[in-house]
Amino acid sequence: MKNILKYTMASLIAISLTNCTSDFVSINTDPNGFSQESLAQQNNHIGSRFSPMFSNIIRVEPAWNYQLQQNLNADVFSGYMTAPTPFAGNINNQTYALVNGWNGFIWGDAYDTNDGNGVIPFAREIKEQVELAGDDSGKKFVYLANIINVMGMHRVSDIFGPIRYSKYDDYDTTGEYDSQEVAYKTFFSELEEAITGLEAFTDDVQFIPFDQSAFEGDISKWRRFANSLRLRLAIRVSKVDPVLAKAEGEKALSSNAGLMEAENMLIDMGGFVHPVLTISRVWGDVLMSAEMESILKGFNDDRISMFFNAPADPALGDYKGLRMGIEIEAKSEYGSHSSIGAVVDGTDKIWMTAAEVHFLKAEAALRGWAGAGDAKTNYEAGVRASFAQFGASGVDAYLADATSTPNDYVDVKNPANNYAYPSDVKIAYNPAGTLEEQLEQIITQKWIAMFPDGQEAWSEFRRTGYPRVFPVVINNSGGAIDTDIQVRRINFVDNEKNTNLDNVNDAVGMLKGPDNGGTRLWWDTGAPNF
Repeated sequence: MKNILKYTMASLIAISLTNCTSDFVSINTDPNGFSQESLAQQNNHIGSRFSPMFSNIIRVEPAWNYQLQQNLNADVFSGYMTAPTPFAGNINNQTYALVNGWNGFIWGDAYDTNDGNGVIPFAREIKEQVELAGDDSGKKFVYLANIINVMGMHRVSDIFGPIRYSKYDDYDTTGEYDSQEVAYKTFFSELEEAITGLEAFTDDVQFIPFDQSAFEGDISKWRRFANSLRLRLAIRVSKVDPVLAKAEGEKALSSNAGLMEAENMLIDMGGFVHPVLTISRVWGDVLMSAEMESILKGFNDDRISMFFNAPADPALGDYKGLRMGIEIEAKSEYGSHSSIGAVVDGTDKIWMTAAEVHFLKAEAALRGWAGAGDAKTNYEAGVRASFAQFGASGVDAYLADATSTPNDYVDVKNPANNYAYPSDVKIAYNPAGTLEEQLEQIITQKWIAMFPDGQEAWSEFRRTGYPRVFPVVINNSGGAIDTDIQVRRINFVDNEKNTNLDNVNDAVGMLKGPDNGGTRLWWDTGAPNF
């Protein structure tokens, strides 16, 4: 009966789509003749599915959802932030006792449709609606949905490894997993198709009412974003499959779509404040990390004033961070350290920045990819773009600084948590350094520039080992996670095991080891960077 109703509804929608898409040509020919409202009405059956996709890749409301989706995993594992709250008696993600109840939100925000959650289910629905319409001009919505889907689902794969992706659209195989390698190759294929296919729609205006990004429906900008995303993913697989990485990276570098070198991919949060503002400055549940203190203060980096606030306790100095994975008995012990600053005060969330693209090009140049340009030039362009983004001053002197290095970390409350920064990485780019030394400079500055997106920062740390994220002092993983190697992934979630166990078991077989936080992902080789 359910299928009968489903196909009956599909037929009715198809009829309505035929009626509403019959004038696509006239709309595209004379867009000024139609209001935003009429455009939305004509395509709302498709466009309404974009909103939850935009909302759930990085979910901002309620704040506690983001806290579980990203903050108490990637944001802390990346060395960006640290929680002073001893959740569950200090036996939690920060001490490597991975909390399944928390981490289930990462998967749920990507796959579930409860209360409008989900990313990939809505991409599937968009494709279904366009197929029912049978109008070629609707393909632009599929291309755009695929770009957003890749943006969201590569982040999920970079947490778990194997994911349900390439077979998801077929209801008979929707529960089956891809290995991470297969998922990534599908990402590349879908991005290529979108970049190529959208070229015919560069003047199209029908996405404008549904675009929650700063691009405001500009298809040329969406092509640039998709191409920049392709370069990100190409760099991500550069160690595990250098042939694939070089091929995809050089496609991105030579594409007529261009790259995001002067603009940022920002998503409107719909009037909500950034969840980190609430988590840090209202709840006091996340503060400046020890790594951020060591690097930003050691570099005399002006961006620190945008990223963090002065401690509530003046005796702690101008800025004070907290080391992750230490013994904490009560929030009051370290709760007066620096909270997250004005970087989270705006009305947008960041998906990708121009600064990141410059750093991607810098590494591509280091790896000898055609069209990447000069590593030093790209590196300095990335730093300049980041300083401009955050309104920081003194970039010329900063780039010329060949002496400053990260500070050693001092815990003023417990010297047992002190940590000597294990590198003398500097700011001024040294093209005479080894490839490894140059890469450490590039990734350290990239790590600073991507703040506060801990997901990308954690992925790049796992891939390269940079910057030098401090090991935990207390490891409650029971041996599953090596203290020095640190957490590499998150285990498959309980809901999947309870409802899709056979396919989860197949997915576990695609991993390099057991289903725990110590097993490396496909692109996380553990081998030298060069």
